[in-house]
Amino acid sequence: MGGIISTFFSADTIRPILFYVGGQAKYIWGLKGNLDDLQTQKENLIAKKLDLLNKVRLAEQQPRIRRTTTVELWFKRVEEMETKVENLQKEGDQQIDRLCLGGFCSTDLISSYDFGKKVENLREKVIELKKEGEAMKEVYEGLPEGAAVEKAVDRTIVGQESILDRVWRCITDQEKNEEIIGLYGMGGIGKTTLLKQVNNKFCSEEHDFDVVIWSVVSREPNLKQIQEDIGNRIGFSTDSWERKSFEERASDITNTLKHKKFVLLLDDIWDSEIDLTKLGVPLQTLDSGSRIVFTTRFEGTCGKMGAHKNRYKVFCLGDDDAWKLFEGVVGRYVLNKHPDIPKLAEDVARQCHGLPLALKTVGNAMASKEYPEEWKEAIEILSASASKFEDMEKKVLSSLKFSYDNYEIEKTELIEYWKSEGFVDSSSGWGVLGALVRACLLEEAGDRVKMHDMIRDMALWIANEVEEEEDNFLVRAGVGLTDAPKIEEWEGVKRISLMQNEIQSLPQIPTCPRLQTLLLNANCIANITDSFFQSLPSLRVLDLSGNLYLTELPVGISSLVSLHHLDLSFTGVRGLPQELKALVNLRYLNLEYTNDMSKIPQQLISSFSKLQVLRMLYCGSNHQPIVEEGNVLSDDAESLMKEIHCLEQLNLITMSLHGSRGVENFLKFPKLQNITQALSIEDCNSLPLNLLHLANMEHLEQLFIRKSNLEDWNVDCAGEVQKMRKLHFVTIYECSNVKDSTWLVFVPNLKWLRIFDCDDMEEIISVEKFEKLSEVSEMMGELNLFAKLELLELGNASNLKRIYRDHLPFSQLKEIRIWECPKLKKLPLNSSSAKGRKMVIRGYKEWWEELQWEDQATQNAFSPCFMPY
Repeated sequence: MGGIISTFFSADTIRPILFYVGGQAKYIWGLKGNLDDLQTQKENLIAKKLDLLNKVRLAEQQPRIRRTTTVELWFKRVEEMETKVENLQKEGDQQIDRLCLGGFCSTDLISSYDFGKKVENLREKVIELKKEGEAMKEVYEGLPEGAAVEKAVDRTIVGQESILDRVWRCITDQEKNEEIIGLYGMGGIGKTTLLKQVNNKFCSEEHDFDVVIWSVVSREPNLKQIQEDIGNRIGFSTDSWERKSFEERASDITNTLKHKKFVLLLDDIWDSEIDLTKLGVPLQTLDSGSRIVFTTRFEGTCGKMGAHKNRYKVFCLGDDDAWKLFEGVVGRYVLNKHPDIPKLAEDVARQCHGLPLALKTVGNAMASKEYPEEWKEAIEILSASASKFEDMEKKVLSSLKFSYDNYEIEKTELIEYWKSEGFVDSSSGWGVLGALVRACLLEEAGDRVKMHDMIRDMALWIANEVEEEEDNFLVRAGVGLTDAPKIEEWEGVKRISLMQNEIQSLPQIPTCPRLQTLLLNANCIANITDSFFQSLPSLRVLDLSGNLYLTELPVGISSLVSLHHLDLSFTGVRGLPQELKALVNLRYLNLEYTNDMSKIPQQLISSFSKLQVLRMLYCGSNHQPIVEEGNVLSDDAESLMKEIHCLEQLNLITMSLHGSRGVENFLKFPKLQNITQALSIEDCNSLPLNLLHLANMEHLEQLFIRKSNLEDWNVDCAGEVQKMRKLHFVTIYECSNVKDSTWLVFVPNLKWLRIFDCDDMEEIISVEKFEKLSEVSEMMGELNLFAKLELLELGNASNLKRIYRDHLPFSQLKEIRIWECPKLKKLPLNSSSAKGRKMVIRGYKEWWEELQWEDQATQNAFSPCFMPY
């Protein structure tokens, strides 16, 4: 019998039959079920792939986020697995047809057995691959910081394509020995714009440089600042460098850069050589491919800096490019308003002689001129000065005396300067400021403005030309001076700016009968000789602010009988001398943050009968006033307020109030409330000031509250409260018994909100109280919470649980800072909050990791915003 079997079945045939009989029958009788389960597992795997793919794609919409290599490899393996399953499934119907005996046998045992085994193995692999996807925790990651930080450039850039390409090739061509590259040309011609474009190409083009460093040099180089710019780009923070000497910093820079391939971009070098080795730049690495690129107004500087072969002159634009730029700035809307305007506009553009900054400035000024007569008038004005434009480069460069880095200044502060100088009256300052901004003579930066150096140079040049005299101005701002310029340089000058230096004393006695403005702010001045001011009879503006070591004023300040503007803010001055009474023309007095002030003589403030602005916020906040007869500084401030109340021309004050009596006295003088711009309140256990008072202070912009009881600041009287539209900045700190600050709903234009050390605070806006305002809301208009908020800072509030229950749009929000708020587990954000804005969220890492989110989309949207303390 065995011989008969062996005759019909070979060994290869018998082996699978024996396995079949021995327990492998499931590959055949379970084939149909296994194929169905394989399809189910494939669908589950595809679903998991889509889940992870959606998560990755959502994250990749954020800047500097990419999928991990692990998940990318898993996606490829899933695609391969899908193909294998589909190919196997194509044979399924044929194999099912071979089954017989109710599916327990096959007409081709070997084929069915092999196919069934493949199905089972593939099904297990599909299940295992899905488990791998489920186990993946990190599917995306942040990109490492790029070699360069992108710089903002003008929307309209023409005529620089050719020189940009040449400079780029010069930088990236490693076969040529072109280590130092100089770009030179007159001020305002576009050198900085060109260098910014070079910088930005490192963000978009392929290259092999490790780091690109940007620093602005300016007329009188501040080597310490250049060192900091380099250090910040290669990982040295300002904090870690504070205690190091210049030489130690240079050593740090050398030891780091010698191991890197770098590009150093230096903007606006003047006619002095910059000793790069002294800064710590290892010039020997230039042989290995590193590059230095700089801009300057002087061709001679190229030689001094070592750009012997590779120097490129940046020329004025040709007629076609100049017109293209001018046309883009003015806009087709105005050019098409009248058939005569295009021809007139071409004439105006030609008057700018191809100077990009002039084309932009004039173009912006003409962008609102819709009548041909306005264009003809512009041509007449420009033509009258044609001789000055014919040889613009020589004329301007020979006349330029001063230039310094952009200095931002508060708009209100600038207008006060203008008033004190007599340039504008009290009603025209903002109009002039707006006109200068629209004409691109000033650049806006929030509540501040700044001026381009070329515009400043031209303004100084014109000012000197008008009076046909030179040396009207002496400007040495922000150049690191430790001593004031020699007294001979002061003679004959009308305006002097020595701000932002490190000048320690003023021991000499200048004789400057023409001097009208003296800016000494942000220095280290500790001593001023008594006779320093005796020969400055025409001085109208004196700014000593920011000199923390200045503790007393010389009695000789009484000689400044023409003085209109005196700024002593942020100084260490401890008392005002009686001699200040001689300043009968004073219109502006700033004593803000003179924290050590302890004495102001009686009848001194009231003697300034022409005073219009008096700033006293945090004046004397660090010390108890000297209790003696004749001192108007006291806790209740009653004497001071009476004197201030007598000043008939006063239209703006800032004040600090202490204790309940101080606040009560303030409320006795409605005039003072009406002109208060900033108010600080401290140590009020029972605060007489309520929301009605606050709402009636129509000009209040800043409010600081410390160690005061705000329990009575509820919204029960909301029907009588008007919105506080001018209030922009609110700081509340060390206030107990305050569970919320729902009253802030009446501050629609709030920009900064800072709350610290309020342990009883549980929520910023109470939902219960806010809902009770629904009727009032209809009467007052929509209460749009925090619509203008730019900064939200909350700190050391141990019981704070939430800011608000629902998510908020935060359309203007720039930064959130949270510290020591352990119960604050959720922010009022969703994926649509702060849409389209670059926002920063600062906090401790532990707090951030425990934060709860509205949904995954919200977490994905704000994860890139976090910056740990």
